[in-house]
Amino acid sequence: MAQVLDKPTAADVLCPPHVRPLTREEFEKAGQAGIFGPEERLELIGGEVVKKASPQHNPHATSVVLSAEALRRAFGEAFHVRVQVPMALGPHSEPEPDVYVVPGSPRDYEDEHPRTAVLVVEVADTSLAFDRRVKASLYASAGIPEYWLLNLSARVLEVHRDPGPMADEPFAHHYRSVTRHPGNESVAPLAASATAIRVADLLPTARP
Repeated sequence: MAQVLDKPTAADVLCPPHVRPLTREEFEKAGQAGIFGPEERLELIGGEVVKKASPQHNPHATSVVLSAEALRRAFGEAFHVRVQVPMALGPHSEPEPDVYVVPGSPRDYEDEHPRTAVLVVEVADTSLAFDRRVKASLYASAGIPEYWLLNLSARVLEVHRDPGPMADEPFAHHYRSVTRHPGNESVAPLAASATAIRVADLLPTARP
């Protein structure tokens, strides 16, 4: 069962001890008040405001769209695929994954952002190191069972499973199983195990 982080823990923030972390409520109020520019793409990660790459390069945008379409086909109507919208992961984190899958329909989340997911996907080019360590640690700490990192530069899918405690990681958790799958392989999501997805179907067309 996924862990829901409602109360701060020692590993809930990234900020050093002398820096006061923002809460999700403060972050959302700042956005509503216009403190952040409308063109800025920001996430709250462990109490820190993190700037996402903007504008997105075409390969990144293409992979986000391809991944969302592939996951909608794989999961069917019992699940909802969300694209670049917030998750509520504890009091100090509101990431916006590129793609993630939650049970139910869009209307089930009208009043509150999802607090967990059955699968999260990040598409990485310049953000690879951050997504591989910090984002993976955050998602593992929230008990999300499966995290896919689509590595555009290497054209491989890194599949992270089996979240658990790891003291040296940013949020004291990470995934104990990490496998790499090139474009000619297929992977079935844990929550849709009957449907294998070709890695090539998630990647933009290779250019010479």
